[in-house]
Amino acid sequence: MQIAVLTFDGFNELDSFVAAAILNRMKPKGWAAHIASPTPEVRSMGGVVVQRQRPLDFAREADAVIIGSGIKTREIAADGDLLSRIALDPSRQLIGAQCSGTLLLAKLGLIGDLPACTDLMSKPWVIEAGVDVLDAPFVAHGNVATAGGCLASQYLAAWMIARQASVADAEEAIRYVAPVGEKDEYVARALGAVTPFLTDAEPLAA
Repeated sequence: MQIAVLTFDGFNELDSFVAAAILNRMKPKGWAAHIASPTPEVRSMGGVVVQRQRPLDFAREADAVIIGSGIKTREIAADGDLLSRIALDPSRQLIGAQCSGTLLLAKLGLIGDLPACTDLMSKPWVIEAGVDVLDAPFVAHGNVATAGGCLASQYLAAWMIARQASVADAEEAIRYVAPVGEKDEYVARALGAVTPFLTDAEPLAA
């Protein structure tokens, strides 16, 4: 399972790094989450400079894709040339977006008239793009999921693991990163957020 975590200049560190770290708990089973960016280096909204692990075009071939948020998302959403490089296919990929990343998902035509989640700051932009925004941290429709709030990244990761591995694997990954003394509560919250959306899951194309 190869996962592209789309990370643009001005990115939110929590969106990209938390999801990638949890997904990489599955490395013993052949999973790998990669920071994929349009340029060799990107600078976060907090000034952290990272080198990409994969180019942006890796999103086309990845088994799953997460679109994170950042302070330049509206600029990216208006860049048709850049968006054209992100060719995603929900019939064969799991696709997740977080916070303002939901705006990019809408611009890519992958939300349509389905309700979605985003953060409170991005909500007006996502509504302007024609999306019905839910007051919820996570929702999934088939192979496409959206999350709202920086720490909802754990829900995207748990959903992907539960979908393509098992609920037990998702529980183990979340339990590992959860605070000591609060592990049961964190696992219950994460699984409670994602398991209602596993029943309508569509099989990925080979």
